[in-house]
Amino acid sequence: FTQYHSFSKLRTFDITLMSLSAERETPSFRGSEPHNNLQRILQSCPKLAEVGDSNESKNTISDLVNFLDSLLDATLSDPDNEYKENSAFEALSEIHQYICSPSLDQEVVDALSFELPKAVSKFAGISRKFLDMAISIIDQFIVKCGPRDMLSILCDTLGYSSKVTNAASYIVPPLSGLSKVLISIRRRQFEQVKETVPIILNVLKAVCLEPDEEELDNVFDRAVEIANSIYEVCDKLVDNAAREKLRALLGLYVLQCLALVSARIDYKASSCHSLVSQLSRISSYCGLSYLSLVTTYDSDAVASTVFGENKDDCMGCLSHVKNGAALSVIWGHVSEEVAQAAKEDMIAVKDELRDNQIKRWQAIVALKHVLSFVSLPWELKKHTINFLLCITDGDIRGKCEDERSQWPSYMPNIFSALQAVKMVIMYAPNPELRKNSFAVLKGVLADIPISQRLDILEALITNTDSSSMIAILVDLVRREMHTEIYNSTSVVKGIQEINSNKHSNLSFWTPSILEFVERILRPPQGGPPSLPDQSDAVLSALNLYRFVLMTESTGKTNYTGVLSRSSLPKVYNEWLLPLRTLVTGIMAENKSDYDELAVDTVCTLNPLELVLYRCIELVEEKLKQVT
Repeated sequence: FTQYHSFSKLRTFDITLMSLSAERETPSFRGSEPHNNLQRILQSCPKLAEVGDSNESKNTISDLVNFLDSLLDATLSDPDNEYKENSAFEALSEIHQYICSPSLDQEVVDALSFELPKAVSKFAGISRKFLDMAISIIDQFIVKCGPRDMLSILCDTLGYSSKVTNAASYIVPPLSGLSKVLISIRRRQFEQVKETVPIILNVLKAVCLEPDEEELDNVFDRAVEIANSIYEVCDKLVDNAAREKLRALLGLYVLQCLALVSARIDYKASSCHSLVSQLSRISSYCGLSYLSLVTTYDSDAVASTVFGENKDDCMGCLSHVKNGAALSVIWGHVSEEVAQAAKEDMIAVKDELRDNQIKRWQAIVALKHVLSFVSLPWELKKHTINFLLCITDGDIRGKCEDERSQWPSYMPNIFSALQAVKMVIMYAPNPELRKNSFAVLKGVLADIPISQRLDILEALITNTDSSSMIAILVDLVRREMHTEIYNSTSVVKGIQEINSNKHSNLSFWTPSILEFVERILRPPQGGPPSLPDQSDAVLSALNLYRFVLMTESTGKTNYTGVLSRSSLPKVYNEWLLPLRTLVTGIMAENKSDYDELAVDTVCTLNPLELVLYRCIELVEEKLKQVT
């Protein structure tokens, strides 16, 4: 025990010696050359209030900024060097104490306030204590310089973010300062906020949509703080007209922020749901109901009300407001907590959209902005598809009586919505989402007046490069034709007869269907289609032609002109025979080859060859009957 006690005392003595040695080895910032330089610069600052030489003032401030930049560079270049980091933090601490001094002349504070917010904000990305210190320094400037002066200074500080490397951490201190400045303004609040919001949103957009920026939670926390500040200002405004305009501006700000949050914060993270809930609560205060956001909300009109003649200059910062409007509803669909924060009943919203065709069309148009938002995670697009499925699947109610007269005004936007759904079908990462997207595609098509459906499908095919997607769309045409002819056919004594009263309602059984098939089997650019690249599309077109030919033959009709004397020879000589020559040649080239590509080519063309020969047989049989 005595030996152990002696050893323990000796070890304690050794550790004490090592600590003392380490303290001697790690130099203190105080008394160091950088510290002396800082003291020299700070001691020269009071002269700013005495001399009228603006160049000397600029030089003094420039020396201080350059000194801080050198400390920052030293810290970032050697992140494991504790001394350099401590030196940088102690330098900021001394600057903070210096600004807090009650004896400091206001002229000195004013001069420093123009450049120091930029300089200290650059340190925010090092650690939390640096961020807090940068915020504390800016807070002191707000106290001593006043909110109106600091509003323009902090906006200028934000604008400088494009020149720094770690912009996401840099903008947090000025955003924090702005959230405090905005609630402190006592005059012309709406005008001041109106000038500030576009600057904030432009910086948020630039930083948040930068793929390299990862740590954005702090940024969005401050963005929501600003929303809360604007809400507080708005709630206290006495002027009703100014308050309504500010509420409209706040709504635009919240929707833009909501889109950015949805795009950049992990969808499953609790912080994301918390941010969305806070924004949804403010959105509700702005009078933005879920139903209005996906039906009648017009961000351009709102922006015109807020910004007047300067609207066009501000639309760049509001480029994701439409995404945010649609996402507000999707978040309510995803999270009951968010729906409660927005004071919404999702069941009632869905029922209203199911029961009203015009509102349903408006919602489909609004939700396309979510599906086409490239930066958005697939999880939210999946929920958007599920929401669309809720309002379009099954027995659609609420068809408006004058849908034909209403349709033209909605047609272009419905078409672009279908294009967005089509892209999800093509690129979704999992089968379930592709399957549900296809169901939505069919549901939206079913909601379109039947007389316009073929035109829409033709336009979708024309604007599609994927052979597989074209094949899917052509098969939808075939299904529509089958449904249409089935509904117009009655069975009497086992014999199918066409109901003449329903004949006039056949929208798909027209000569244009042959033109539709021809564009695939004999492309407009000339020659047969490219095989095997277009094999899926060609196979689907052949199946459609065979279906039309057999149906018209069986029913002894000729709605499409498929059995006419002019059509049969043209199809035979210009579509089928050139295609047979092409397929036969490709098959002959690859049948004797056993590499993977050749085997895949043969397997791809086998079903196409079978259907092609069946079509040739049917046409040859009809040609014999005609002649």
